[in-house]
Amino acid sequence: MKKELETIDEKHLEIIQGALKIFMTLGIKSVTMDDVASNLGISKKTLYKYVKDKSDLLIQSVKGFQVHEYNLILEVIDRKLNAIDESYEISKIVMNHISDIHPSVMFDMQRHYPGAMRLFEEYKSETVYNWLLENMERGMKEGYFRNNLNTEIIAKFYLSHMDQCFNQEMFPRAKFSMKDIYLEMFRYHIRGIASEKGVEFLREKIKKEKQQS
Repeated sequence: MKKELETIDEKHLEIIQGALKIFMTLGIKSVTMDDVASNLGISKKTLYKYVKDKSDLLIQSVKGFQVHEYNLILEVIDRKLNAIDESYEISKIVMNHISDIHPSVMFDMQRHYPGAMRLFEEYKSETVYNWLLENMERGMKEGYFRNNLNTEIIAKFYLSHMDQCFNQEMFPRAKFSMKDIYLEMFRYHIRGIASEKGVEFLREKIKKEKQQS
């Protein structure tokens, strides 16, 4: 079922969406409310009409992002694709969202904005986790995934790997792009759970993608 944000006016929505882009591209800790107002072309008075402070702005922005991504995922699910195609299409949504994310964003949330970080963790452990379980169960029925998967363990592995994508010590941004990191993680996940039929399907899919690009 499609999610909706709490009733907010158009200006409020514009502010939280714009602020999210600023935080994701410039980082969180280094951005001030003055910076947000200036980048959005509004006064601080207007900004504070809709949010209490920077932490509140970040939390509202994260909520807005999660609702937006969840609805995009639902649109893919509604297309009734097979499990691998569905995973692939959803992975493209995620890659698009994280490809230009500032390296410090996750660290900033963990260290300085626990409320926003808690929202992120809840989204992973509930929305993403439940989708992973459903996708794997269906993939086993379709024959694209091995029929003996321990889906709960694998879903937790996947979420743990997602966290590592943001690990700057393991994957310094100067050497690895977020898009490449996530794409390899996705392929690693699918190949690890795919049956022979699934591996062949994925191989042909990647081959076609390369020919079309």
